[in-house]
Amino acid sequence: MNDNFYPSVTWAVPVSESNVAKLTNIYRDQSFTTWLVATNTSTNDMIILQTLHWRMQLSIEVNPNRPLGQRARLREPIAQDQPKILSKNEPIPPSALVKPNANDAQVLMWRPKYGQPLVVIPPKHR
Repeated sequence: MNDNFYPSVTWAVPVSESNVAKLTNIYRDQSFTTWLVATNTSTNDMIILQTLHWRMQLSIEVNPNRPLGQRARLREPIAQDQPKILSKNEPIPPSALVKPNANDAQVLMWRPKYGQPLVVIPPKHR
């Protein structure tokens, strides 16, 4: 299973016919649990070697009118918390071993300053 973290954003309003860049801010707050496992290829039994928790927070100010390379500025946090290796392993929930994985379950939401939120891109897998 490949479940790499690869976020992306759009410069324009995703629910508009216009392609004008209007992005002003990016905010993300995600937490993850990751397991390092060894699998017996004969029996498919998995042994949990390590459990890790980590969180990625991000606040970026964006000015699409500035020159390329100067459009975004990291507001906070300047340094991310390091992943935490747990002293006691957590069991892997069965749902973590089948689809949807994190990337297939992501949703792009448009949350305008005024008005109701809108699902722009639904999850690939339900």
